Amino acid sequence: MLSLALDAHDSSPQRVIIRTRKNAQTDLRRTLSNHGDAILADHESIDALTAIVHGDDLAALAERDDVISVSADAVVHPDGLLGGLVGVVGGLVKVVTNVVGDLLNPVVGIIAPSEMSGPPVPPRVLRDTLGLSTQWSGRNVVVAVLDSGIEPSSEFDGRILRFYDFTGGGVVAKTPFDDYGHGTHVAGTIGGSGALSTNRDYRGLAPSVKFVVLKVLDKNGAGYTSDVIRAVDWVVTNRDSLGIDIINLSLGHQILEAAATDPLVQAVERATKAGIIVVAAAGNMGKNPTTGAPGYGGITSPGNAPSAITVGAVKTLDTVSRSDDRIPDYSSSGPTWFDGLAKPDLIAPGENIIAVAAKRGALYSAYPQLKAANTNYFRLSGTSMATAVTSGVIALMLEAHQSTQGYYAPALTPNLIKGSLQYTAFAVSTDAPGVEYDPLREGAGALNGRGAIELARAIDRTMPSGAPWLNPNPAPWTSIGGEVLSWQQGVIWGSGVIWGSTVSVNQTAWAQGVIWGSGVIWGSGVIWGSNVVWTDPLSWSTGVIWGSDTIGQETASGVIWGSSGLTSETTEWKVPGQP
Repeated sequence: MLSLALDAHDSSPQRVIIRTRKNAQTDLRRTLSNHGDAILADHESIDALTAIVHGDDLAALAERDDVISVSADAVVHPDGLLGGLVGVVGGLVKVVTNVVGDLLNPVVGIIAPSEMSGPPVPPRVLRDTLGLSTQWSGRNVVVAVLDSGIEPSSEFDGRILRFYDFTGGGVVAKTPFDDYGHGTHVAGTIGGSGALSTNRDYRGLAPSVKFVVLKVLDKNGAGYTSDVIRAVDWVVTNRDSLGIDIINLSLGHQILEAAATDPLVQAVERATKAGIIVVAAAGNMGKNPTTGAPGYGGITSPGNAPSAITVGAVKTLDTVSRSDDRIPDYSSSGPTWFDGLAKPDLIAPGENIIAVAAKRGALYSAYPQLKAANTNYFRLSGTSMATAVTSGVIALMLEAHQSTQGYYAPALTPNLIKGSLQYTAFAVSTDAPGVEYDPLREGAGALNGRGAIELARAIDRTMPSGAPWLNPNPAPWTSIGGEVLSWQQGVIWGSGVIWGSTVSVNQTAWAQGVIWGSGVIWGSGVIWGSNVVWTDPLSWSTGVIWGSDTIGQETASGVIWGSSGLTSETTEWKVPGQP
């Protein structure tokens, strides 16, 4: 959106994140201060700072030799619902109104209650449809939830390790609260105890996990990218002392630049390299807001981070069977803007998910129709919920691996967790019998909780590189709801689909610090490039024409990729019922 300000010669204040070359931040700070610009935050981990600068200085700032990039400090939203309460940024608007106003685009992807089809999915049904048992509960696992906060109750007694509020520009320790309500639902989906329900039937997927909650969204469900970056950096700094394993990011904003310069993506990549598993929402920008037609290219940031586990949504209804699962139109599809990466990585249940409510939050009072039969609980839909479901399953994987392999066994790396989730995933069929969704819609497939846990238990990371490391080697199928479902046994590496025995052998790709999608030589000796291998390209390729040199640029091939994000004018939308 900064390009719009440049084109319009807009001199009004612009809130930006400036990335510099090494050791150049001091000089830049001095220059900005002398010019009367306000410096709001330092991000030493990515050699950046957040500032409010004069709009007519943007071009000169970007041309400085010591400046790598100048990015909008975009407003992030939860990737769940709701349109009625997302769009006002409260006190944030007072800081710099024009940037906030430009980024509050209705195509961000928010789900109104009227768009939630099908019945509510109680936690018991959710657990069963994922094939989960009571054997694992997420013990010794810590999840950092970066969201709107958490409302304390008996659901989380003794399990909130830290709570900090980042929304005011600082890092303030406070008594936990959630004035919006989204973060409580996310945390409850991951690991609510069910204490407010009969027989704990409404418990989350990993009811023994501990939480570090960092509030980055305000009472209206909006926040700044720079605050999310500061929170991610805080997690990296405090990871060892608090034992943080997972970051849950059920939020995002439109992709405004390539992943290599996107400051939020770079913060996520740093966290992953530090050994933290980052789970991010794909976004709810899967359909044209005007016509309702589903389309491609709606992944949001930081879901475009190569190493993040980017999760889209699948609608499971209130049945245990997986054969009736479908992808809701709102769930964002790939490829990612500018980079052309194949995302999402997988899809997980995200429609009508019931979890503990924040009764003091804005959502609970504004949408009484979303209260569950037990009014201590609430239902929400979106890739936010799918992200939380995935984080809960990952917590169970980590516990199962540690319990089986021993407390001192090497931990599962972020890449290995992602690879295991993809390898064990199920194919999801469209309404057309026998026709599977393409990889840009479903990623590697739908989350298979039981299979992922079985695979995690079997991995022996003490085996040398190139050696088989599964003991025992699990059968590549899972029985759920009376159906035998085959694992996909594929891994999407960057923009390539790798089939075969990728997870059964200790590969270089699974090592700590390896960037997902990089030029790793697999055991078969194949280096995968930038072209995705499609399941059935002819069935849908007319709906999207893309390549590594076309994303974010205009082409004469029938699909126009704009330079400012997904809009109905810059994206080719599929017509329902047509390829």
